[in-house]
Amino acid sequence: MSKGQVAIVGFGYIGSVIGTVLADRGFQVIGVEKNPHILDCIRNKKSPFNEPSLEELIQRTVTAERLFVSADPASIRDCETVIVTVGTPLSDDYRADTTQIEEAIKAIRPFLQKNVLVMIKSTVPPFTTSELVAPLLREIEGVKIAFCPERLAEGNAIREFQSIPIVVGGVDERSGKAAALFWKQALDTDVIEVSSATTAEMVKLSDNLWIDLNIALAGELAKLADRLGIDVLEVIGAANTLVKGAKGQHVNILTPSVGVGGYCLTKDPWFVQQLGSEYGLELLLPRTGRIVNDGMPLYSASLIHSHLSERFSDPSRVKIAVMGISFKNNTSDCRFTPTKPVIDELLSLGYNLEICDPWTSEEDEKLVVADLPVNKNIEETIREADCIAFLAGHQEFYSLSIERIAELGNEHALIFDGRMFFKREDIEKMRRLGLTYKGVGR
Repeated sequence: MSKGQVAIVGFGYIGSVIGTVLADRGFQVIGVEKNPHILDCIRNKKSPFNEPSLEELIQRTVTAERLFVSADPASIRDCETVIVTVGTPLSDDYRADTTQIEEAIKAIRPFLQKNVLVMIKSTVPPFTTSELVAPLLREIEGVKIAFCPERLAEGNAIREFQSIPIVVGGVDERSGKAAALFWKQALDTDVIEVSSATTAEMVKLSDNLWIDLNIALAGELAKLADRLGIDVLEVIGAANTLVKGAKGQHVNILTPSVGVGGYCLTKDPWFVQQLGSEYGLELLLPRTGRIVNDGMPLYSASLIHSHLSERFSDPSRVKIAVMGISFKNNTSDCRFTPTKPVIDELLSLGYNLEICDPWTSEEDEKLVVADLPVNKNIEETIREADCIAFLAGHQEFYSLSIERIAELGNEHALIFDGRMFFKREDIEKMRRLGLTYKGVGR
């Protein structure tokens, strides 16, 4: 029996996860999407994104006739709840470009029924819901409007959507309570109702600013560890045992890598930076975190080049096997991936690159390496390589033993650890087998 009809406006990475989970939990879900590729995939019971368990959910819910997709905004006509998940890219002046939200609201407005609940899940600066969305919908009788920050991470999105607390804030008390009630009935997780949509909007920005700054701290520690000749992961692991605060929480320094990518972390801190400027504040941390993290790809490339240039005078005769191009382990998402500037820099230095990523599609790959083929065969890519650069730590890469890597690669091949986080015993084994190991801060 259906729990009600829900529209997801914007059926991209996040919208498809939300929509399929809600459909699997008994809702009748309509996904509104312009992209014909996404529409075709869903209708053919295929996942448009390489997200664990997503295709299984799509197959189950489409077969059960609880999930439908359409390019026609009129398809939402009978929906009691509408969730907007369209993109908010970073504009040239570091503001959020809310054009897609405005266009989406205007497109669906003629088809909204009275007393409808409209929730914005796109990441936006404070006051977007109350000052942009609400005025566009004020003529809808009994409309309830709220903001609910999206808090999912690629690779674990389905599990996280059903377990991480849901935050909601309405443009008024009635809207906030309606949004909170919807999620309490929809998911078996905690729902945190904050005092306003503006507060909820700031929650998402605060989360991502904290993550970006924390990773920047790890990156700076990694650079220093490289100079000191120590292992930054050993430092971080021991440092994180310190308990601070009345609630007994541990210090929680994250791990360094080739850099920060993805659709949210690369732009949300800039939203905060620009917001401070609009209110006469010179915020230092958002900009600093972005500068540090944006610099990590070139730093990583310099580590690779520094080690290889000690052995080889002609980069064009050096084969580098690039393992993984997505911005995160076990995902196909290549949006704003930090692997692209690493690859671009190595190519500019004249190295011969062969690339492998078992997760990405051709559409993903065009964002990173439009002129280079991407091999899906791990062993073929590594064979006779002078450097194996793990820029992503996909689970498939762990299936290859250190011994097999040594057999396939050239003698004294450099293993660059950008995101695999090899254990100390693995590193020692590499050295015993004649391989050279270098990680970010290790």
